[in-house]
Amino acid sequence: MYDTIIIGAGMSGLAAGIRLAHFDQRVCILERHYTIGGLNSFYRMGGRDYDVGLHAMTNFARKGDKRGPLAKLIRQLRFGWEDFKLAEQIGSSIRFPDVALDFNNDIEMLESEIAKQFPDQIDGFRSLCGSLLDYSDMDGGAPDFMRSAREVMAEHLTEPLLIEMLICPLMWYGNAREDDMDFGQFCIMFRACYLEGFGRPYKGVRVILKNLVRKFRGLGGELKLRHGVSKIHVDNGRAVGVVLDDGTEIQGKRILSSAGNIETMRMCDDITTPDIAKAGKLSFIESISVLDRDPKELGFDRTIVFYNDSERFHWKRPDDTLCDTRTGVICSPNNYIYDNDEGQLPDGIVRITTLANHDRWSELPEARYRAEKITQYDAAVASSVRFMPDFRSNVIDTDVFTPKTIRRFTWHDNGAVYGAPDKQLDGATHLPNVYLCGTDQGFVGIVGAIVSGISMANRHCLATDL
Repeated sequence: MYDTIIIGAGMSGLAAGIRLAHFDQRVCILERHYTIGGLNSFYRMGGRDYDVGLHAMTNFARKGDKRGPLAKLIRQLRFGWEDFKLAEQIGSSIRFPDVALDFNNDIEMLESEIAKQFPDQIDGFRSLCGSLLDYSDMDGGAPDFMRSAREVMAEHLTEPLLIEMLICPLMWYGNAREDDMDFGQFCIMFRACYLEGFGRPYKGVRVILKNLVRKFRGLGGELKLRHGVSKIHVDNGRAVGVVLDDGTEIQGKRILSSAGNIETMRMCDDITTPDIAKAGKLSFIESISVLDRDPKELGFDRTIVFYNDSERFHWKRPDDTLCDTRTGVICSPNNYIYDNDEGQLPDGIVRITTLANHDRWSELPEARYRAEKITQYDAAVASSVRFMPDFRSNVIDTDVFTPKTIRRFTWHDNGAVYGAPDKQLDGATHLPNVYLCGTDQGFVGIVGAIVSGISMANRHCLATDL
């Protein structure tokens, strides 16, 4: 009998497990996959390590900073700053036809870029910054939380192109809704990307995951890989445990699920066909290029480039094609300010992310699937080099992962990277002792997922103990 059973060993599940184990709860984390991390996992191929989801950690903070979500999670999980050891971004860019806005981890750079490119909009931009909701208001109770972000932005900015450019990175890094986003989510991502910014551990996401697992197990927590949950056992309106894929039953007083809202309801057999339509649709294809030199030697010195090939930002699942290369994210893990003791990464890397249709990828026969990975890689690279130096003659190795890969790592319907559009901000479900954490609770990204796990553990699993 466990105090809490946690479904999913992603960032939120591991963080929740640590938080509960600190208070002497008996906790078991169950993970269907053979490895930890969910979307933010890693794999090894051809002697090289690859991160699955990590471009950057948002919500960057420098050592000793006492404000913001990164500082909060370090305190709540009792880590030290050296356990994350984040390198700061060199600088990123938003690139649309004929105009670009550079930014870094200091909002003053973005302000100066807007003043230069859109001089009549700078006062409106400052007004928009002043309207952002505080993190304490992220429970959905604030009056503007569910309003259209584009609508609120238009109250401060009169230049449509600037609205499109500002919203582009925020949608790419944390928006499950097509075409628009809730203003509350806009506020979260604005702070995460523009006010706090990007960082990365030298060795990537594995550093964070290994520290989380080490801490969890050191506190007596149990982590079981290849232990998929097929069913949440419900008796008299309460969950009493879970049934694993092999039929084994495990009992628990409460369940915290990072599997997603729709996916969790399906485990309870409490789902109808119309509910499936509420699952997220936005999935990606990731095209990774290993280069024979550092990207900076080719003239690419940006950490991340968010690009779009027209004045209107395209944020919708492609219905008629496998991928949509009109917009994308270009990232180089080489372009961070790493500690001198660590040196530089062994290879030059460029990663390109584009929107993709999960269903179309899943329907492909195996031979066609392999061929399309090559075709779509070429299309993504051809699209990206309109916004960066052409690196194609310097490629020595490649890899591609598709919505099928994302589905395998996350088990989210449709390979939906950011889960369902409608978030359950309080983490509650129809059962009094089953709760959500992670993507469908409302926070995304590495720091957001960890904070979600902590917050839901505090709110629902420790309420009688704290």
